Amino acid sequence: MKDDYFDPNLIGRTGQQLDAKQLSVDYYKNKVAATQNQIGAIENTRALKQSQLQNKIQQLQIKLQSDSAELAAAANDYSIAAKQYKRQQAMYDSGLVSLTQLEQRNASFQNAAAKKIGAENKLVNTRQELNIANIEISAVNQDYLEKLSKAQGDQFQSMSQIAGGQGEVAKLQNQVSNYNIRSGMYFITSPQSGQVTKAKKAGIGEIIKEGEMLVEIVPDKPDYAVELYIEPVDLPLIAKGQSVQFLFDGFPAIVFSGWPNTSYGTFTGEVSAVENAVSVNGKFRVLVTEDVSSTKRWPQQLKVGTGAQGFALLKNVPVWYELWRNINGFPPDYYKKNTETK
Repeated sequence: MKDDYFDPNLIGRTGQQLDAKQLSVDYYKNKVAATQNQIGAIENTRALKQSQLQNKIQQLQIKLQSDSAELAAAANDYSIAAKQYKRQQAMYDSGLVSLTQLEQRNASFQNAAAKKIGAENKLVNTRQELNIANIEISAVNQDYLEKLSKAQGDQFQSMSQIAGGQGEVAKLQNQVSNYNIRSGMYFITSPQSGQVTKAKKAGIGEIIKEGEMLVEIVPDKPDYAVELYIEPVDLPLIAKGQSVQFLFDGFPAIVFSGWPNTSYGTFTGEVSAVENAVSVNGKFRVLVTEDVSSTKRWPQQLKVGTGAQGFALLKNVPVWYELWRNINGFPPDYYKKNTETK
């Protein structure tokens, strides 16, 4: 008697739990698929962003080359203008040119200096933009790597939930199967036809513990066997198929030792099994069944528990052989059933 089985709708509710857990597993599978699509979208976006930044870096590198060439040209113009201005200044000091010409040359020199400074600033700005673009592509990689790691972590967590859910589904399926089998055991049927000899529980107001015996049934049409116990020293003399004579309690018998054919009230049996392990009483158990080839069948009045005494016979031999065996100390020839082997 367990409280786990008090619910009259136990199988139905357990089935509902199984269906709910199966739906949960399906939802997590859909979540894994959605997360996989999300990961694919993140990777595509990252590739596109990287491609854009790579194009920008290539453009800035080209611009950097152009600005470098422009700076070189401006520096060349500045050098020429500086030399011309110095020569014009020397000529003005010698009185060869007018002040107006000197001022024109100075203006050209100042313009060349301004262009040089502008080209230098432009080159510095381009280099700065290129560095920023390189830093930006590293930041983009780091950003999308974190997004991918988070999405993959969610995916693995969902897969873990799926594995755990599948284990619970298997456990619930086992419980449903057990409950279905148990529900068919409210009425216990006997495995064979027979008679109840012992009833441990009456079945009214009683609690049955797990593994407890209910009743003991004796079959009404059994195949009888006699249970004999032999001494360990006699064990080598017993073999399967060997003939055994019986005296059953309640059936009078007159026994002539060594002459089973002339004995009255004895019945023939055949050794069916010999146990290899010693019993609690220190002897070996032997099971002997009825010899169906015998013309004298066992009594139909035999019941389970009837006492029996059994004795195995020596082999029928001539008198001279028996005398010769005893003189020479040979062991006796015990009876063994003739069996043909293929």
